[in-house]
Amino acid sequence: MRAFVFPGQGAQTIGMGRELALAYPAARDVFDEVDAALGESLSALIWEGDADTLTLTRNAQPALMATSIAAFRAMESEGMNIMDANFVAGHSLGEYSALCAAGSLTLSDTARLLRLRGQAMQEAVPVGVGAMAAILGLDFATVDHICREIGGDEVVQAANDNDPMQVVISGHKGAVEAAAEAMKAAGAKRALMLPVSAPFHSVLMQPAAAAMADALAGVDIQPPAVPLIANVRAEAVIEPGAIRRLLVEQVTGTVRWRESIANLAGAGVTEFWEIGAGKALSGMIKRTARDVTVRNVGVPADVAALKG
Repeated sequence: MRAFVFPGQGAQTIGMGRELALAYPAARDVFDEVDAALGESLSALIWEGDADTLTLTRNAQPALMATSIAAFRAMESEGMNIMDANFVAGHSLGEYSALCAAGSLTLSDTARLLRLRGQAMQEAVPVGVGAMAAILGLDFATVDHICREIGGDEVVQAANDNDPMQVVISGHKGAVEAAAEAMKAAGAKRALMLPVSAPFHSVLMQPAAAAMADALAGVDIQPPAVPLIANVRAEAVIEPGAIRRLLVEQVTGTVRWRESIANLAGAGVTEFWEIGAGKALSGMIKRTARDVTVRNVGVPADVAALKG
């Protein structure tokens, strides 16, 4: 069995997807449609722009999705399709890419939703108020327990359960810094403050969740061609109403990536194809399910290799 998985924020690089667009007209069409949906040339920013501007959440989210869907359309040009997978999943914004690939969301709607999601997440908390930190070497239960002890009047919570040895925490800057120190005292190998401008996947994102609830209410969502493993449940969903609710919950909820991968492996998935920019998910997958095969699909040579 096979799962197609789609990366989240942090994988963006200037030039991503350009080779796909040059090699495959269907991939070029993806960037053209995203540009039209947003009313601007996002593709020019992706291929020729400034890295700091691309990294802005409002740009990174639709840009990463566009690159993933371009890679997926290149796969389709070579005779593969969504039914070559048994499941789809995506890390945070990657969940929207997964739903687009599986036919739940149109490409134009996905681009507009992610532009709004990025803006709403950035505006939910003033710059400097929130923070995130990566905790290496402690399991989720330990990190979650320390966050609950530290919080007090401020918010700090486990935001991303990435793999057995990496959990990201999020919340008010002071609480995140205090929790990071407590994690090191509890035996964490490292506690790294992350260069992000907002405390994603924490309850501080509630204004963004409200904005996404409004936006998603006006968008048509179809049942995916194959089941989606939802971030906040780590289990399969196909019902459009449930998908809509879980996309809203995802803004403030924990990305349960470790559990998602473990559950997929437990269901019999032996191959994971990471579709889009970077290879961050591949490392997380191998640390969670050691006996599976991971392939990356981000450039034309990767697409060609899938046919072998």
